[in-house]
Amino acid sequence: MSPRRLAWIAALAAMAFAPLAGALEFRSVKETGAVLYEAPALTAKKLFVVSRYYPVEVLSTQDAWSRVRDATGGIAWMPSAALSAQRTLLVVSERADVRDAAGVSAAVVFSVPKNGVLLLVDPPVNGWVHVRHRDGSSGYASISDLWGL
Repeated sequence: MSPRRLAWIAALAAMAFAPLAGALEFRSVKETGAVLYEAPALTAKKLFVVSRYYPVEVLSTQDAWSRVRDATGGIAWMPSAALSAQRTLLVVSERADVRDAAGVSAAVVFSVPKNGVLLLVDPPVNGWVHVRHRDGSSGYASISDLWGL
């Protein structure tokens, strides 16, 4: 096969798999007091304990373990069974105002302080994401105030 044809095939393959390379998998912790470990074993050093609903980014999986990153950039292992497919978002700004429509001119329905958690209802559109609080209140928050997208 000619070098030119190989380069063309490689370019097509790169374009086909480019969307997959950027895909992030976020999950939330489904149990209270989930432990994050230094290695994928219950006998490994315990690093942190995270609360229920806390969002993490899944970097990889190995057997019954998931290697995860938190909002601070910390990387650890946790049992995959401790993770939920439910998507939650962490407030990383001092306060996230949740509005009745997507836009800065919309009325504020409620606010959530830093480190508060919101449930993802719909994917983000134009810098805004539809979210719900545990109490059932819902609205739209700016993605710049949140981590886990």
